[in-house]
Amino acid sequence: NQCKEIDEKLSQIKVKFENEKRVYEQLTDLKKKKDSIYSKWTLVHDLHQVISGQEKGKAKLRFETYVQRYYFKQVIAAANKRLTLLTNGMFVLRCKEDITNLRAQSGLELDVYDRSTGQWRDVSTLSGGESFMASLALALGLSDIVSSQSGQIRLDAMFIDEGFGSLDETSLSQALALLQSLSQGHRLIGIISHVSELKSCIEKKVIISKTNQGSKISIEA
Repeated sequence: NQCKEIDEKLSQIKVKFENEKRVYEQLTDLKKKKDSIYSKWTLVHDLHQVISGQEKGKAKLRFETYVQRYYFKQVIAAANKRLTLLTNGMFVLRCKEDITNLRAQSGLELDVYDRSTGQWRDVSTLSGGESFMASLALALGLSDIVSSQSGQIRLDAMFIDEGFGSLDETSLSQALALLQSLSQGHRLIGIISHVSELKSCIEKKVIISKTNQGSKISIEA
């Protein structure tokens, strides 16, 4: 009787063993597939981290920003030619090289080299007039790059809204001289401003004045 009971238990154990062996083999195959998939996923995940600018401990530079940075450096190079004329070589722009904030998206920040101090500093430290000069130079630089790289695109007109009131007499004359030189070619330069000093420098004007009946427009050619 004892032998019979042991034989029955042995048969049950064998059946259970075969079932578990089959499950083990299935799990082994699944693990191999998982390892293969995980290896491919790791490569894709790491690539995604780089492209989306989410690498830990590194500057958060997205792929779109990387491409924009490539063209932005060309715009800055063209802008520096204009800025040299506007500031008598006092300032030079560049794409920020050292990224201090590793949490925020970065890549298109600007530094400015001040020849009076011989140091690079953040472009946000520029005064109002200096910022206007830098912005004007960047706008002209962008126009130069777009026109040179895209033959079918022509930027024939540029309108500048305010900003001249923050310039001193020397900077104002330099800015106007540059804009007048641009208007000699194929570009139309429009200036929107309340600065009275500009009136004597601009030949063709559209003057808007206030009246009790509303605004009045007059043209001086």
